[in-house]
Amino acid sequence: MSERFVVVGGDAAGMSAAAKARREDPEREVVVLERGEWVSYGACGIPYYVRGRIPDVDDLVVTEPEKLVGKYGIDLRRHHEAVAVDPADRTVTVDAADGRYDLEYADLLLATGGSGADLDVPGEDLDGVFTIRSLEEGRALREYLQPGESHHPGAELPLGGEFQDHLHGAVERVAVVGANKIGLELVAAFDARGLDVHLVDDGEHVFESGPLTLPSFGAAAAGVVEEHLRERGVTLHLDAPVERFAGEDGRVTAIESARGRVPADAVLVDEGVQPNVELAADAGIDLGPTGAVAVDDYGRTSADGVYAAGDCAEKHHLVLDRPVHLPLGLAANRGGRAVGTTVTGTPTRQGPVVGTVTMKVFDLEVASSGVLNPEEARSAGFDPVVETVSTISRAHYYPGWSRITVEMVADRETGRLLGAGLVGKEGCAHRVNAVATALHAGMTVGEVADLDLGYSPPFGPGWDPLLTAAKALSGDLD
Repeated sequence: MSERFVVVGGDAAGMSAAAKARREDPEREVVVLERGEWVSYGACGIPYYVRGRIPDVDDLVVTEPEKLVGKYGIDLRRHHEAVAVDPADRTVTVDAADGRYDLEYADLLLATGGSGADLDVPGEDLDGVFTIRSLEEGRALREYLQPGESHHPGAELPLGGEFQDHLHGAVERVAVVGANKIGLELVAAFDARGLDVHLVDDGEHVFESGPLTLPSFGAAAAGVVEEHLRERGVTLHLDAPVERFAGEDGRVTAIESARGRVPADAVLVDEGVQPNVELAADAGIDLGPTGAVAVDDYGRTSADGVYAAGDCAEKHHLVLDRPVHLPLGLAANRGGRAVGTTVTGTPTRQGPVVGTVTMKVFDLEVASSGVLNPEEARSAGFDPVVETVSTISRAHYYPGWSRITVEMVADRETGRLLGAGLVGKEGCAHRVNAVATALHAGMTVGEVADLDLGYSPPFGPGWDPLLTAAKALSGDLD
């Protein structure tokens, strides 16, 4: 049997595993199968590319393919799609331009990622209806907004057929379906391009999480963000489930929702991330309760010698103490790196997650870590107590301060910190890392209130906003 380590998927988890395996064991053969063109790229930068702040899609590539091949010695096979896995024979069936072949493996990593979730309503196949999870999709959306803008010499446009025929039509109004992270970041991107932007969501408020969306940023953050969106001229259509997409001549022209019709020249759907598990499921590999591939602490699946990491695999949530599906970049990189170490002889845990998420909505920073949804906390056996405080981002006498709202949750019986969310114009994205650290340490809110956090007038008041929230919440528990 070959000692070959085969990786299916060339993005965060896959390339982290491949590079780590080669560093740990330079003699180990490592093959990466990637069905598309791009590998090792920063998908989180796509909204800024669509906006035009990042001029070229290739700027989002983290590590050039030439470096992966030359420096690391990885056998990188782009435009090679794994279509079947046989765990009994330890082979992967691969489709390539020159035909189909079987590839033996000693160890296999499934890093097949995730796809934008479908709404399963009529009209989703109309031109102008997009999801965004890959660079190909990002380029297609930017090209649709401004034909020719995403093209550069030597690049092949990821568009064809009748789609090209529609590119002469001007895009003036864009609708975003789903008030989630990517969707809200693209709201700002569309606004920066001078478009009339509409946000359509089935929840009564933004950030109301569904089964495929990221953790909630909290009710307090939702209120601040909604007000800010309206101030920036975005039209909100809340509590408006989409019933169908309407179109003419194959191109989308409107969204029809339970609250009425929203005309649109283009639509971005962000209803969450669906794990790409078809390859695993067809091979008889177990899926977990979230629908993603079930793995143990080391990323091992139910099939001997087969691992999974990244957006296709479950992670263990430290606070909830159960498997979750969290399609986040750091967890993918960390999980792939751990598998790369494990397969070369040093078993390494992937590590738990606490769901730390940061984002920017126009000039607002929004961040959260842990569990903010009381219902979700109760489902894990906690009795949640919620406290919300509004304070200032800098010392009151230092110019330029603004408001920060902190929502913090703890368990009534034990005082354990369960999560916190922050929203404001500054000082939120990095403060949340202290929350994540406290969650990993299992600290109580009383212990958080006693933390010796840094202080300087340009960066915060004497009592840091996190300390203020923890003190208030600790008082609620007394």
